[in-house]
Amino acid sequence: MNGTKQTLNEMRELIRAMGEQDPEKMATFHTMLVTLGKGEGLDKKYKELIAVALAVASHCTWCIAYHVREALAAGATDEEVMQAAWMAVLMGGAPSLMHAGVALDALEDLRGEDSRWRGYPRPE
Repeated sequence: MNGTKQTLNEMRELIRAMGEQDPEKMATFHTMLVTLGKGEGLDKKYKELIAVALAVASHCTWCIAYHVREALAAGATDEEVMQAAWMAVLMGGAPSLMHAGVALDALEDLRGEDSRWRGYPRPE
């Protein structure tokens, strides 16, 4: 159950390394991240749900882990996170379906429980 936490640590390390390589560009990216994360127009929960869908559609495991965590922190439910992931599957087909599973794993890892098969029959 540490897969998502390990992924988040890897992401943090990659961002740190990129920031050392080019601090100005990383600072600019961070400013954009903070600015867009403010509650203007859409509240943070909905922005994070959109980001979950885009992360699944773009097949970015690090992005999925980060935005699932941020969506939960902003008050999204597991069901809302997975609905966002399913919208990405609708638009992105089979590759997005496989990455929606990464969102499901992230929920499980971050909640510390076995939520993967909630509502679905477990495979034999």
